[in-house]
Amino acid sequence: MNLQPLAPYFGFAEIILAIALTVLVLLQTKGSDLGGFFGGSGDSSGSFRTRRGVEATMHKVTIACAVLFFICTVFSFLAWGQAV
Repeated sequence: MNLQPLAPYFGFAEIILAIALTVLVLLQTKGSDLGGFFGGSGDSSGSFRTRRGVEATMHKVTIACAVLFFICTVFSFLAWGQAV
């Protein structure tokens, strides 16, 4: 299968997915303190809470975007490897 003609399109798709993934991850950060930025919560209980509504949807979209980014990266490497 010749992916070489699609190589520029994979590169463009990777840029778009990278920007989308960055925005989605930054929108999900909770808390304004430094501990919240690195994954800790503001409370000391250490318990997890259930995602609901928009937060759950954003979580699923972020996972889907990350999977698409990984697949696009693999195909991009294959396509650019055929160009050599």
